[in-house]
Amino acid sequence: MLPAAHRLRRSVDFERAVRRGARAGRSTVVVHLVLDPEGDGPPQVGLVVSKAVGNAVHRNQVKRRLRHAARRHLASLPHGARVVVRALPPAAGCSFADLDRDLDRCLARAVERVDPSVGAAR
Repeated sequence: MLPAAHRLRRSVDFERAVRRGARAGRSTVVVHLVLDPEGDGPPQVGLVVSKAVGNAVHRNQVKRRLRHAARRHLASLPHGARVVVRALPPAAGCSFADLDRDLDRCLARAVERVDPSVGAAR
């Protein structure tokens, strides 16, 4: 479970991240990342797992795996980051290791697109 301070809840924040954020995708997930103008809050993550991913059992399994993977990557995100992780249909058939690897690569690419100086420091 993601700590409450790190959960993206408001639909306005989801929309802002998806429409204005840097996008990075793999075969299982797409990440949208935008930096908050104030930039002083903790990074926040929201998940989107549609019915295209599968039935309720598969969607919940994918959500649990993505939540756990996102929690592991919170420390690498810049302060004020708002991240939306959208699961794609192939995510239902992937292992946790595959989802974690894809999420890691997408986050790294999105952070680099938002702030190129961070990519050089990694």
